[in-house]
Amino acid sequence: MRGPYPGELRVRVIRFVEEGASRREAAEQFDVGVSSAIRWVQRFRDDGTSEPMPRGGSTSPLEKHSERILALIREQPDLTLDEMVLALRKQRISASRSALSRFFTRHDITVKKKPASSRAQASRRGSGAPRLGPRARFA
Repeated sequence: MRGPYPGELRVRVIRFVEEGASRREAAEQFDVGVSSAIRWVQRFRDDGTSEPMPRGGSTSPLEKHSERILALIREQPDLTLDEMVLALRKQRISASRSALSRFFTRHDITVKKKPASSRAQASRRGSGAPRLGPRARFA
């Protein structure tokens, strides 16, 4: 979708209807959708405005707790998402992993995994592994 029609076009459609034309005739005359002309005229009659409605979604409920969430990250930067969700629930802030992940994306925060030294590592042949002797020769 390319965005709302310009305000001048809306005003021209509304004036055309106010001068006695039908909304369908106005839509045909100005090459806009019939439903658009109907909505524009209805909104003008209800509110007296021809401006487009605001676009965009709602804000996250976590935004009102942003200071507390950011403080938690500063205090304990190595928490996993699940641990952060539990810590926030203890503070009576309802959050889910996905909502918290989107919050971090909006605030340009990256959550790093814990360093490799704290995770279990695969056991490779280290100094304690027995070495193979020289290859036996068969005569």
